[in-house]
Amino acid sequence: MSAPLAYPLKPRREIDSQTEPINGHKGIDLGDGMQLVSVRMAICQALFEEMTRDETIYIMGEEVAQYNGAYKVTKGLLDHFGAKRVIDSPITESGFTGLAVGAAMTGLRPVIEFMSWNFSFVAFDQIISNASKMNYMTGGMFPIPLVMRGPSGAGPRVSSQHSHAVEALFSHFPGLIVVSPSTPYDAKGLMKTALRQNNPVCFLENELVYNLQQEIPTAEYLVPFGKADLKREGTDCTIVAISRCVQWALEAADELAKIGISCEVLDPRTIKPLDIESIAASVRKTNRCVVVEECYRTGGVGAEIAAQLMELCFDDLDAPVGRVTTTENPMPYAANLEHETLPKPHRIIAAVKTACYR
Repeated sequence: MSAPLAYPLKPRREIDSQTEPINGHKGIDLGDGMQLVSVRMAICQALFEEMTRDETIYIMGEEVAQYNGAYKVTKGLLDHFGAKRVIDSPITESGFTGLAVGAAMTGLRPVIEFMSWNFSFVAFDQIISNASKMNYMTGGMFPIPLVMRGPSGAGPRVSSQHSHAVEALFSHFPGLIVVSPSTPYDAKGLMKTALRQNNPVCFLENELVYNLQQEIPTAEYLVPFGKADLKREGTDCTIVAISRCVQWALEAADELAKIGISCEVLDPRTIKPLDIESIAASVRKTNRCVVVEECYRTGGVGAEIAAQLMELCFDDLDAPVGRVTTTENPMPYAANLEHETLPKPHRIIAAVKTACYR
């Protein structure tokens, strides 16, 4: 028996152009304290509200100002806050990331947008050698309240150079918080939390859920780091899914229910800190687990979850922890090959069947 989401998701589609507000942070008012927003709008709304609350927050990146962001996440912010707080940068990730680290050290709270997290590799030294270590190396003298955000994972047929999922990569380094929301509710609440704390945050979005809609409260709320969310209740197998893989896991769970396999779908929401306690509690209930992610299998988030579950739930597991990941090859351009490379529902279904000996 599946449990509905507290705030049901809407079909993945663009908000009607006749009702979409000019400012990207304003959702569609539904009355009774609820609004309809997309993931894109939810992040923009969080940025707008926190920039209004705290004048030390500013945004910088390629095309974030006059173009409203490559994916329109910063839509309307330039008009409201001006060019001193919404800043278009040159195509130089190492430069504006280094500048943001320095700004964070001296009292500002920068938000930088990577047009794609693939481009963050150009700024790897600034992220790893500077942002993640500065607070520790200075004995707490220089906290780094820096939010780095943008789309991670594969877009539709953008091939090898724009398709990396980086959750596992950045979660490897102490000092970084890694966030990966899957719904508008989570995206807004997690972004507001990110903007109020003093550590560097890698906020990993996915361009293929930007249009996903959900009814969320108009009242302020925050989603804490390190707290997983139960997206669907089940009894036979726990599916731990990350980012847009949550949607694929829910589709797979619907199909598996038709053959009598009840799946529990759990979304960690943050990869670091990881809520392994909630994952373990679910596994003790279902006795099986499959982890679904867009990272590669070797050294992936699923490998870490499987290792920790072995330590915590060895006697509870009735089958090895399954892992469904992006296959270990550069992302192909062809649509049919891309389909087989990504952890789509048909691959999740096969993994759950294996875990259930079906």
